[in-house]
Amino acid sequence: MLTTTKTKKEKALTCDACGESGAQIRYVTRSYGKGANLLIIENVPVVVCPHCGESYLTAETLHELARIKLHRRSFAKPRPVAVASFA
Repeated sequence: MLTTTKTKKEKALTCDACGESGAQIRYVTRSYGKGANLLIIENVPVVVCPHCGESYLTAETLHELARIKLHRRSFAKPRPVAVASFA
């Protein structure tokens, strides 16, 4: 369970893995599937801990990702995407 303590301007998060405070939420882009079934989801919140290096998705985020994937036709907007390989 993610523990939060509010400060004036930001939330201080406690890492579920190591218990240290100072974890942050980063927003990333994730891809699921491939080819015609490719779905790219932007702004996925990932909890990242600077102390232990762990990064993880909360249960709430996982449920929302499942809902988006299930109803992808309602949520997704077709866009042309350039693909590059890391060499």
